[in-house]
Amino acid sequence: MKRIIAAIDFSDVSASVVKVATKLAKALDENLHLVHVVESEPTYAAYGFSPGEFPAMHEVQQESVTRGEKKLQAIAAEIGLVGVETKVLQGQPLYSILEYAKEVDADMLVLGSHGHGFLGSLLLGSVAEGCVRKAKIPALIVPVPRSDKS
Repeated sequence: MKRIIAAIDFSDVSASVVKVATKLAKALDENLHLVHVVESEPTYAAYGFSPGEFPAMHEVQQESVTRGEKKLQAIAAEIGLVGVETKVLQGQPLYSILEYAKEVDADMLVLGSHGHGFLGSLLLGSVAEGCVRKAKIPALIVPVPRSDKS
Protein backbone atom coordinates (compact mmCIF):
# COMPACT_ATOMS: atom_id res chain seq x y z
CA MET A 1 0.00 0.00 0.00
CA LYS A 2 1.28 3.46 -0.87
CA ARG A 3 1.50 6.33 1.62
CA ILE A 4 1.93 10.10 1.51
CA ILE A 5 2.87 11.91 4.70
CA ALA A 6 1.74 15.50 5.16
CA ALA A 7 3.69 17.14 7.99
CA ILE A 8 1.57 19.83 9.61
CA ASP A 9 2.67 22.44 12.12
CA PHE A 10 -0.67 24.31 12.26
CA SER A 11 0.89 27.47 10.79
CA ASP A 12 -0.38 29.53 7.84
CA VAL A 13 1.10 27.10 5.31
CA SER A 14 -0.63 24.03 6.82
CA ALA A 15 -3.87 24.46 4.87
CA SER A 16 -1.89 24.55 1.62
CA VAL A 17 0.08 21.45 2.64
CA VAL A 18 -3.15 19.56 3.35
CA LYS A 19 -4.70 20.71 0.06
CA VAL A 20 -1.69 19.61 -2.02
CA ALA A 21 -1.26 16.32 -0.13
CA THR A 22 -4.97 15.53 -0.51
CA LYS A 23 -4.86 16.17 -4.27
CA LEU A 24 -1.81 13.94 -4.60
CA ALA A 25 -3.34 11.16 -2.51
CA LYS A 26 -6.50 11.22 -4.64
CA ALA A 27 -4.64 11.38 -7.96
CA LEU A 28 -2.16 8.64 -7.05
CA ASP A 29 -4.66 6.52 -5.09
CA GLU A 30 -2.45 6.60 -2.01
CA ASN A 31 -3.21 6.67 1.71
CA LEU A 32 -2.69 9.98 3.45
CA HIS A 33 -1.00 10.29 6.84
CA LEU A 34 -1.28 13.63 8.63
CA VAL A 35 1.49 14.09 11.19
CA HIS A 36 2.37 16.77 13.69
CA VAL A 37 5.49 16.85 15.84
CA VAL A 38 5.57 18.04 19.43
CA GLU A 39 9.08 18.77 20.65
CA SER A 40 10.22 16.50 23.48
CA GLU A 41 10.26 17.70 27.04
CA PRO A 42 13.59 19.29 27.92
CA THR A 43 16.01 17.17 29.86
CA TYR A 44 16.76 18.34 33.37
CA ALA A 45 19.46 15.78 34.19
CA ALA A 46 22.27 18.19 33.28
CA TYR A 47 20.99 20.51 36.01
CA GLY A 48 20.54 17.79 38.61
CA PHE A 49 16.73 17.73 38.35
CA SER A 50 14.25 15.09 37.33
CA PRO A 51 11.10 15.65 35.22
CA GLY A 52 9.06 14.88 38.34
CA GLU A 53 10.32 18.11 39.87
CA PHE A 54 8.69 20.04 37.01
CA PRO A 55 5.19 18.58 36.70
CA ALA A 56 3.90 21.67 34.91
CA MET A 57 6.25 21.03 31.98
CA HIS A 58 4.96 17.46 31.70
CA GLU A 59 1.36 18.71 31.78
CA VAL A 60 2.11 21.25 29.03
CA GLN A 61 3.69 18.47 26.94
CA GLN A 62 0.68 16.20 27.37
CA GLU A 63 -1.72 19.03 26.58
CA SER A 64 0.26 19.80 23.39
CA VAL A 65 -0.06 16.17 22.30
CA THR A 66 -3.79 16.07 23.08
CA ARG A 67 -4.48 19.33 21.22
CA GLY A 68 -2.39 18.16 18.27
CA GLU A 69 -4.36 14.92 18.05
CA LYS A 70 -7.69 16.78 18.12
CA LYS A 71 -6.58 19.26 15.45
CA LEU A 72 -5.29 16.49 13.17
CA GLN A 73 -8.52 14.53 13.57
CA ALA A 74 -10.56 17.64 12.71
CA ILE A 75 -8.47 18.22 9.58
CA ALA A 76 -8.81 14.55 8.60
CA ALA A 77 -12.60 14.77 8.97
CA GLU A 78 -12.72 17.88 6.73
CA ILE A 79 -10.69 16.26 3.94
CA GLY A 80 -13.31 13.72 3.05
CA LEU A 81 -10.89 10.92 2.12
CA VAL A 82 -11.43 7.44 3.52
CA GLY A 83 -8.66 6.03 5.68
CA VAL A 84 -6.73 9.20 6.51
CA GLU A 85 -4.41 8.39 9.39
CA THR A 86 -3.29 10.89 12.00
CA LYS A 87 -0.28 10.73 14.26
CA VAL A 88 1.29 13.09 16.77
CA LEU A 89 5.00 12.41 17.04
CA GLN A 90 7.25 13.53 19.86
CA GLY A 91 10.86 14.56 19.39
CA GLN A 92 12.95 16.71 17.10
CA PRO A 93 10.73 17.48 14.08
CA LEU A 94 13.12 16.60 11.25
CA TYR A 95 14.20 13.26 12.64
CA SER A 96 10.74 12.36 13.92
CA ILE A 97 9.24 12.87 10.46
CA LEU A 98 12.01 10.92 8.73
CA GLU A 99 11.75 8.06 11.22
CA TYR A 100 7.96 7.89 10.84
CA ALA A 101 8.30 7.87 7.04
CA LYS A 102 10.65 4.92 7.33
CA GLU A 103 8.39 3.17 9.85
CA VAL A 104 5.29 3.32 7.61
CA ASP A 105 7.25 2.81 4.39
CA ALA A 106 6.03 6.13 2.96
CA ASP A 107 6.43 7.06 -0.69
CA MET A 108 6.45 10.85 -0.36
CA LEU A 109 6.63 13.70 2.14
CA VAL A 110 4.68 16.93 1.76
CA LEU A 111 5.83 19.81 3.96
CA GLY A 112 5.42 23.55 4.12
CA SER A 113 8.08 26.18 3.74
CA HIS A 114 7.85 29.27 5.89
CA GLY A 115 9.91 31.39 3.55
CA HIS A 116 12.48 32.46 6.16
CA GLY A 117 15.04 32.92 3.40
CA PHE A 118 18.69 31.94 3.42
CA LEU A 119 19.69 33.69 6.63
CA GLY A 120 16.67 32.42 8.55
CA SER A 121 17.28 28.86 7.41
CA LEU A 122 20.96 29.18 8.27
CA LEU A 123 20.28 30.46 11.77
CA LEU A 124 17.07 28.62 12.57
CA GLY A 125 17.42 25.51 10.47
CA SER A 126 14.60 24.25 8.35
CA VAL A 127 12.67 21.02 8.72
CA ALA A 128 11.60 21.22 5.06
CA GLU A 129 15.15 21.81 3.86
CA GLY A 130 16.41 18.99 6.09
CA CYS A 131 13.83 16.59 4.66
CA VAL A 132 14.87 17.48 1.12
CA ARG A 133 18.51 16.73 2.00
CA LYS A 134 18.06 13.66 4.22
CA ALA A 135 14.91 11.86 3.12
CA LYS A 136 15.26 8.65 1.11
CA ILE A 137 11.94 9.41 -0.60
CA PRO A 138 10.72 12.46 -2.58
CA ALA A 139 9.86 15.51 -0.51
CA LEU A 140 7.49 18.10 -1.94
CA ILE A 141 7.79 21.56 -0.40
CA VAL A 142 4.70 23.77 -0.48
CA PRO A 143 5.55 27.47 -0.30
CA VAL A 144 3.98 29.79 2.23
CA PRO A 145 0.92 31.52 0.75
CA ARG A 146 1.75 35.08 -0.24
CA SER A 147 -0.65 37.93 -0.68
CA ASP A 148 -0.62 39.63 -4.06
CA LYS A 149 -0.26 42.98 -2.36
CA SER A 150 3.20 44.45 -2.82
